Amino acid sequence: MKRFGLLLVLLVLMPSLASAWWSDEWGYKKKISLDVQKLKQDGVSIPEDAFALIRLHTGNFSYFLDLADKGKDIRLLAADETTPLKFYIEKLDPVNEMALIWVKLPKDIAASPEPAVWMYYGNPQAVDAQDAAGSFDVSEVLSYAFGQNVVKDLTANANNPSEATATSAEGGLIAEAAVFNGTQVIRITDSPSLVMSPANGWTFSTWIKIDQAQQNTVLFQRMTASGSLTLSVRDKTPVLEVNDAAIKQDFAGTVHVTTASWHHLAVVATAANLVLYLDGVETGNFPVNLPALTGDISIGADLSGARGFSGMLDQLALFKVARDANAVKFDAAMQGPAATLVVYGEDSTPDSEEGGESYVLSTLNNVTVDGWVIIGILGVMCVVSWMVMIVKAIVINRIHSENRKFEQAFSKLGTQDIATLNAESAEGEEDFDESPLLFSLSNNHGAFTGSSIYRIYHVGVEEMNKRFMKSAGAEAVASQTLSEASMAAVKASMDAVLVRELQKLNAQMVLLTIAISGGPFLGLLGTVVGVMITFAAIAASGEINVNAIAPGIAAALVATVAGLIVAIPALFGYNYLGSRIKIVTADMHVFVDEFVAKLAEQHT
Repeated sequence: MKRFGLLLVLLVLMPSLASAWWSDEWGYKKKISLDVQKLKQDGVSIPEDAFALIRLHTGNFSYFLDLADKGKDIRLLAADETTPLKFYIEKLDPVNEMALIWVKLPKDIAASPEPAVWMYYGNPQAVDAQDAAGSFDVSEVLSYAFGQNVVKDLTANANNPSEATATSAEGGLIAEAAVFNGTQVIRITDSPSLVMSPANGWTFSTWIKIDQAQQNTVLFQRMTASGSLTLSVRDKTPVLEVNDAAIKQDFAGTVHVTTASWHHLAVVATAANLVLYLDGVETGNFPVNLPALTGDISIGADLSGARGFSGMLDQLALFKVARDANAVKFDAAMQGPAATLVVYGEDSTPDSEEGGESYVLSTLNNVTVDGWVIIGILGVMCVVSWMVMIVKAIVINRIHSENRKFEQAFSKLGTQDIATLNAESAEGEEDFDESPLLFSLSNNHGAFTGSSIYRIYHVGVEEMNKRFMKSAGAEAVASQTLSEASMAAVKASMDAVLVRELQKLNAQMVLLTIAISGGPFLGLLGTVVGVMITFAAIAASGEINVNAIAPGIAAALVATVAGLIVAIPALFGYNYLGSRIKIVTADMHVFVDEFVAKLAEQHT
């Protein structure tokens, strides 16, 4: 019974032990899995000497700025988050947010129901743990990635070329590729590690891209004791040329390569036959008793420099064993432009281990720098528009309230008392002009000073008094008459004040129209730029699948959402304030007509 209880405790603790953080010195980790369903669908399993290519870009990784210099803090661990794995970084570009990392998969990973590795990062004090030479299996004796104008063997055998005139260029299958123009060549001097014996077999593989049909050009050539073996391209067909004392024959594949596309080309040799593969599929099996290959190796032309290849090569490798069809197919599926075998999990921190990260936070973490710039501008627009709406609502509502009070008082006046409500001086008028908001919020002004109608009335009375003879009594004023021209002048003065009041009421409303029309367009700009960057990063990394595209597109759409968040409240606020301004405007027009009518009745 005690043993059973202990077993239950262990089962309960197992998930927490499995998800334990590898080291507190590392701030982030990311789970990277192999798609088991996709492997089954393609009819391929994980070979023992397999590499996984981790392609990081804006669509699946948003912490490039948190990586240490040259990615020295990157660590790859097995699924148990304890066993370190060999790896090396082919390319890391934090500015353009793209990284290509090769990790040697554990030999027992194929037996796991969920094959995965963990990538830890986020430790500026870490030392570089890359080990390219130690990553390769002893059977792989040559590996060229053609990066940054350097043709260098990545394996521990150091089979570097004795001559390399091919140039390196962007646009390779994986980062850079070697470019041949028909006169360029790569030559490799023979070494003990490069023995290609039929007893053990050997494998040659590379990725090829041509833009036009070839005139019997050479991709690979090596000498035998009495002849040579050549892998060439005739028109668009891969051909194996065996030129030996025992046999002289050409063997053409049954499948052609297409121009302007990358294709995986492999040759597997045993003591009894040669097998030609194109994109992981067997395209020719030829019974050839091939002798051992010795001597120098020539890439891109034959050993004499003739029959020069015109096109691009990438990820060239040579094995001293005959790899099986599954291994060749796995490499083609893992490295290819439509690679979909790798699934990228969310980035997590020690604090997020418990509850995980929400979809919203995950999406925001994928927003690029240019997207945050657009969102920042939209944030400023949002704050400004809300300030305008709040201030205008307070001011307009206070003016409307003051207008109602003044209209009630004015309606009680007879024609003889038209100037009764006018104050000795327009106290508070200057305060209103300087800050309508503070004037509206304070209560230390006259009863009608905050009324726009009162200010029109005040000017009308003052203009009327200027046209009367100077006298000190209301009776003297009442006995005066105004000419038709004087009446028109008084009305014109009141209309001028009414226009200025309308200008005050509509001040800053243009900021709302800018937010309404400009917000969505700025958001759309951020989305378009984000989508462009996402597709550019995916094109550079060579990974084309929904898992790579979806996070970047979702992050790019955040800018559009931000634009709508700015525009929608501004639209509602603008329409509400516009309706209130129309009411106040109508009240002022009606008052001017009423005042002029009473003035005409009394003084004409």
